[in-house]
Amino acid sequence: MLSLNFTHLKKKGSDLLSEFRSGFAAIIGRANVGKSSLMNALIGEKLAIVSDKPQTTRNRIQGVLTRQNYQIVFVDTPGIHKPKNKLGEHMVKTAQNALSGMEVVLFVVDIADGIGYGDHKIVEWLKDSPEPVILVANKIDIADKERANAQIEDFQRRMNFDDVIAVSALNGTNIQTLEKKLYEYLPEGPKYYPDDMMTDQPERVILSEIIREKALHLLKEEVPHGIGVDIESIEDREGRDLTEVRASIICEKSSHKGIIIGKGGKMLKAIGSLSRADMEKFLGTQVYLELFVKVKDNWRNDLRTMRELGYDIRKS
Repeated sequence: MLSLNFTHLKKKGSDLLSEFRSGFAAIIGRANVGKSSLMNALIGEKLAIVSDKPQTTRNRIQGVLTRQNYQIVFVDTPGIHKPKNKLGEHMVKTAQNALSGMEVVLFVVDIADGIGYGDHKIVEWLKDSPEPVILVANKIDIADKERANAQIEDFQRRMNFDDVIAVSALNGTNIQTLEKKLYEYLPEGPKYYPDDMMTDQPERVILSEIIREKALHLLKEEVPHGIGVDIESIEDREGRDLTEVRASIICEKSSHKGIIIGKGGKMLKAIGSLSRADMEKFLGTQVYLELFVKVKDNWRNDLRTMRELGYDIRKS
């Protein structure tokens, strides 16, 4: 249990801390700046998949951090980018809608890569936000510190952020400092989730994301953006500590299907092997994974298919 110094919050004549606090914190930023890695670091568990490819996160994902006297519900969002299809439009809209009902917004930038045009566009949008905004400069462990400080100072002239904190989601630098700062923005409120609950994601969604993460890591650059994962069934085998999972990787082109399967099925086997290992950790059982590949032309512009794959697409 993390021990924080909240002595300034003690009531006069009492050794108890103030009433329970709770609230929601949105994590936003352009693609590939480390938003999911930041949420995972704050929670202390891997809840959202990560990769070095842009637009990894496609849906709103909630992660729950519960301490003795407070609970923070983090909302990880897709990277804000210029959409090229209906799935991209959904991702950007999801990120923009995530600000509603938040106590605080974490605006994450990749300070090692440098603050650029996409970050400036988000700032113009955030200027109208009624919620306090914390600028989180991520990847400070690999950034040139002098250049990073200059960029942050320039960025602060564009918007009066409520706080600025430099962190490394990868190695944990200043993650506890950020958590302490977030506490200050929490109002008194209820415990929204049980102590042992760390995410609101259904089991089916988490398993599909595990497979997609492994595919993102292993596949060539032109393939990953065009794949989705459909968990067709999850069944516990009676009398055995074994879960059977049947899933399909959905791609948009027949040529991509061949790449995903690989010569002699080698690539699909590698994706399945890595996925099965993570599934067993998550489920706490042995896993028998059946993995297939299907082609659905232009599925990222097909609202019905996107809903079938678990994306929260609203019917018009």
